[in-house]
Amino acid sequence: MEFESNYDIATTAHFIHTRNFTRVALQFPDDLLKDSTKVVTALRKRLQSLREFDLDVTRSGDETDVGLFVMADTAYGSCCVDEVGASHINADCVIHYGHTCFSPTTTLPAFFVFGKASICITDCVESLSQYALTNRKPIMVLFGLEYAHSIEQIRKALLESSMSCRSDLKSEVHFADVPSPFLFPSKDIKKVNGLQEPASGCSNNAHCDVASGTIYSIGGLTWKLPEGQSMEDYLLFWIGLDNSAFANVVLTFNTCEIVRYDATENQLVTDLSQQRRILKRRYYLVERARDANIVGILVGTLGVAGYLHIINQMMELITGAGKKAYTLVMGKPNPAKLANFPECDVFLYVSCAQTALLDSKEYLAPIITPFEAMIAFNRGSQWTGAYVMGFGDLINLPQVEVRNQEEARFSFLQGGYVEDFENQENVEEEREALALVNATEKALQLRDNCNSLIKGDARSGAEFLANRSYQGLNIPNENTSPEPYFIGRRGRASGYEDEKNRHENL
Repeated sequence: MEFESNYDIATTAHFIHTRNFTRVALQFPDDLLKDSTKVVTALRKRLQSLREFDLDVTRSGDETDVGLFVMADTAYGSCCVDEVGASHINADCVIHYGHTCFSPTTTLPAFFVFGKASICITDCVESLSQYALTNRKPIMVLFGLEYAHSIEQIRKALLESSMSCRSDLKSEVHFADVPSPFLFPSKDIKKVNGLQEPASGCSNNAHCDVASGTIYSIGGLTWKLPEGQSMEDYLLFWIGLDNSAFANVVLTFNTCEIVRYDATENQLVTDLSQQRRILKRRYYLVERARDANIVGILVGTLGVAGYLHIINQMMELITGAGKKAYTLVMGKPNPAKLANFPECDVFLYVSCAQTALLDSKEYLAPIITPFEAMIAFNRGSQWTGAYVMGFGDLINLPQVEVRNQEEARFSFLQGGYVEDFENQENVEEEREALALVNATEKALQLRDNCNSLIKGDARSGAEFLANRSYQGLNIPNENTSPEPYFIGRRGRASGYEDEKNRHENL
């Protein structure tokens, strides 16, 4: 029973049965894939029992078996719903297991099974009470979705503890709403029967009865603050691991004091200097992006709603700033993949909020987010300290007009004034220029004293290719006869046969 409770077998089967889904995709992350066969067996038993108790289906004899398909090794982040993989089997819905970013879907409804991580309720309430006694600001409790099952118990235990100790807490303690596991595409929300409210709605928050106020939402959690209050007036108490969801909270609410309760170690972590340092590096990457000439747009999702809109928006932003932009679709990026595009000075990663931050220290070029691109490529824009992780919030922002300025811009990295604006030519003129570059690439190659090509500041991928010393296996036009082959090295890279013979002779 503990296994079925952890994977919400009963609730999942009821969701599938009541909505008459016949082809269901079960999406598992790599660490939960070992339990996929057990989950399928338990779901089939539960669905069979539900069909037996359904009198209408039994009398009519029209019984349709539900097809359960296990999906693994997603093309992008496992926290997002893999709608592309589900479409290959014509799935009616996706059951997502494990950690999730709760990004909105485009075409398919989704049901999320967060899991139930173990937590010591008593120790968590004690840490929260001690933190509330030492502070006067109100506290907003946020949590990882794997601990959503215990939030109501923590709330009740905190209330009982304050009443039994007869000591009023100096700070008010508020909890974010536990998200609903149902998620439907926004265009189909009104068409689905039985859905009470979308996951982004406000349901259990203590401030829901306020007529006006501000609603905050991050990672599936929602809460509402009264009118006149902001997040700077609150302290944040995070229950969960130091993962991408927590990094999202730290960067989004970087002006708030944040502490983290580690449920695995049963301790309160107050030193967040490592997470704060991330914001400084992101500002450095923005300055690197300002000096870029060629930008590669990495498509990091094919399922999050609005990804095509933000790609087109970023393309217009980059070209309007006088830079070249190329769209790259390659699945999960890694240093080896991006090394095939050395002409790109910076990469722009379009993905969900919890996979947008890539540690680009191992990459040849920095990787920025759409929010950082809007700061870097908008002339005269400055970073105010606010940070936006999800690109959904950028779609609704008003477009900033890129002014055709010919004034030089001061570059902090180069230590001087640079001019980075270039008037965009039409496509026909651009093609003629590229043809001219290809025709004269062998006659006008700049070489240094060592007779090797010097890489200049290329303004396009074709110009960069023309200046490369290696451009692929090109057969010379003057000699088309085949060359004689010769035998290469033999053995392993740790020691080839000719190297062994050389050492023996020595």
